[in-house]
Amino acid sequence: MKPSKSATNLKDIINNAIQDLEITPEEYSQIMDSANEDGHIDKEEQVLLSQFHAMLSNGTIKRVKS
Repeated sequence: MKPSKSATNLKDIINNAIQDLEITPEEYSQIMDSANEDGHIDKEEQVLLSQFHAMLSNGTIKRVKS
């Protein structure tokens, strides 16, 4: 099964945002806005967001100020 276009876009945004293992408030907002853009979070997006939040929780990615 092919991932949805919105899931592919979300994956690209997350990958770009975490390249330096830091996430700014603007990047975080962009990720969340992208996930909610079509008004529906599908299974692929749920998995991506879950992995993203797990990386934040375990310290792999640090939230930083702008």
